Amino acid sequence: MGAHREDVYGPDQADVADARAGLIREIAVTGALDDPAWRAAFEAVPRHLFVPYYFVGRPGGYDRLWSGDPDPARRRRWLRGAYADGPLATRVRDGELISSSSQPSLMARMLVELDVRDGDRVLEIGAGSGYNAALLCHRLGDELVTTVDVDPEITESARSHLAAAGYRPAVITGDGARGCPERAPFDRIIATCTLPSVPTAWLAQCRPGARILAPLATGLINLLVGNGTHGDGARGNGARANGAQGGAGGRGGGERGTCAEGHFLNTAAYFVPLRGVPGSRALARRPLGGLPRRASENELFRFLLTLTSGSLDPHEALSLWERERRPERERFGVTITGGRQWAWLDDPAGPYVWPLSPGGVSLDGS
Repeated sequence: MGAHREDVYGPDQADVADARAGLIREIAVTGALDDPAWRAAFEAVPRHLFVPYYFVGRPGGYDRLWSGDPDPARRRRWLRGAYADGPLATRVRDGELISSSSQPSLMARMLVELDVRDGDRVLEIGAGSGYNAALLCHRLGDELVTTVDVDPEITESARSHLAAAGYRPAVITGDGARGCPERAPFDRIIATCTLPSVPTAWLAQCRPGARILAPLATGLINLLVGNGTHGDGARGNGARANGAQGGAGGRGGGERGTCAEGHFLNTAAYFVPLRGVPGSRALARRPLGGLPRRASENELFRFLLTLTSGSLDPHEALSLWERERRPERERFGVTITGGRQWAWLDDPAGPYVWPLSPGGVSLDGS
């Protein structure tokens, strides 16, 4: 595959090869490339083609690094950043980050957890730079991959990057919250943007046994989709129990229809919010005054605060967190059935359940 150049300048291919090999080694240390198929994808897909420019923060704004910079030192800095194991800001509008290329090791972890099989049809929500879609195309084939983004500039850019790298999945401009019904059904859905709750339209576009992997409340929820009777809903029946709110509305009632359930992974995840969904850009900020620093600065406690927004105030959340011995992410999960969805600790029908709603929240200092 030839070098991609913005103009007469471009990266030295030996430097590209060294940088890519270094990234592969760095991701491999995390164990995320133990699957040979995904290691082959990361070795084959050139990340620098998907980030011909990106932005790095500085006091008061951003600096733009790009592949065609006439300054060799800045070009080398661009290439090092393109193959660093970190997220890259790829689109900034009016000082606000609206699109990014995610941290490669986190992308690898998510792709492994997605558990794709040969022949699976995958929907990606949030096209970003196109890099994640390219990795999926390498693993599954172009015809099985669909990526959706609401911003036409982002989809056009992703489509261009994918073509430059030799991949041609379906790149759709549209509201990611409604999925892509014209390309359904899907075996896997992966979101690369943060959600306040899981759009129910996605479940209707999934085959039974499908998986949905999505960023939610600074974590990653991994849902298994079913189509049939969900025997146990949350039993909170609207009462407060042990400091939590049983707001899921009683038993699931055995209703027929598409349902999903799963646990959070044990890793933190911070993504650009899904645009076009009420609450996804944090309509409110939660004051954390009065909480001990050991809690307010603890990443796991902040996860609990975000997950229980609208159900628990910060002091109630702290009481629960300490009573349950600072629970790790894997103890939390999400259930969706009968048009309702709720988060829970340890048991979807237990005492600690919280309704998920379109409302979002950000935390002071985040």
